[in-house]
Amino acid sequence: MNAQRPIGYWLKLVDSLISEQFATSLEEHGVTRRQWQLLNLLGAKSHTSEELMLALAPFFDEVSPEGEPASPAEHLSELLESGWVSQEGDAYTLTDRGTISLERLTELVEGMRERSSAGVTQEQYETTIATLQRMATNLGWSEAERA
Repeated sequence: MNAQRPIGYWLKLVDSLISEQFATSLEEHGVTRRQWQLLNLLGAKSHTSEELMLALAPFFDEVSPEGEPASPAEHLSELLESGWVSQEGDAYTLTDRGTISLERLTELVEGMRERSSAGVTQEQYETTIATLQRMATNLGWSEAERA
């Protein structure tokens, strides 16, 4: 008998594989996935520490990989030390060095995303996203909770 695996199986597997791919690829460039997320947020505009912590809070419900900082503040501190981010008062901004690094990392991440969705049409992708959003809503999630 060839039973179809449930959606939870595929969600956990894909999430795990994405996390593993991000960790491996970004680590080669001296950045954690959470630092990439911080850089990406700061690439759009300056943010306060509170805004950055709120944006990353959902990701810190998970156990941090061994050797990685355990809080958003620690990740941000490492980016400050590296000279990729600057701080003025409570506002954080990308430096020129951080902007160049973000551009390179963005190319890397876009390549990972393209590889992970190879063979998936735009329509299939949009249907998958809409289905997952509907399921999340059915389980109690609301648009207001969106980070």
